[in-house]
Amino acid sequence: MQIRVVLVGGGPDERRDPGRVFLIGPSHTFGQFAEAINSAFARWDLSHLHEFRLGDGRLIGFPDDEFAPEVLWEDQAAVKVAGAVRPGDEFEFRFDFGEGWRHRCRVLDEKADPREAYGPGPPPKQPVPIWGWGSIPDQYGRESAEE
Repeated sequence: MQIRVVLVGGGPDERRDPGRVFLIGPSHTFGQFAEAINSAFARWDLSHLHEFRLGDGRLIGFPDDEFAPEVLWEDQAAVKVAGAVRPGDEFEFRFDFGEGWRHRCRVLDEKADPREAYGPGPPPKQPVPIWGWGSIPDQYGRESAEE
């Protein structure tokens, strides 16, 4: 399946609407999808919590009894994306609850052949971005290497 992910808010920089389209296989988990999103959106400090909020109210993330014991996240390493969402579904990915990076995710109606979308060779073992647009803001709002 293909999932369109658009940065809609958060962080120190309020530039809006950069996005990526990801290719997701039937065995890919939400944990793998979170890693792919963070990589595609140039996040390098991955020590922050994140979660997916599905349209039906389910929360999928990395359970953390120390930070948020009252939140009942389903384990992102166990839940497969293709088993939880369908074409047309919309949901949210949040990264770094303090800065509140929010992403709107929508499962596209078009199915993708990995050989056409990704290229020759074996299909990717992880979700991968296959198309994108917009400038990705720095995770901490820096505009130069000196900062």
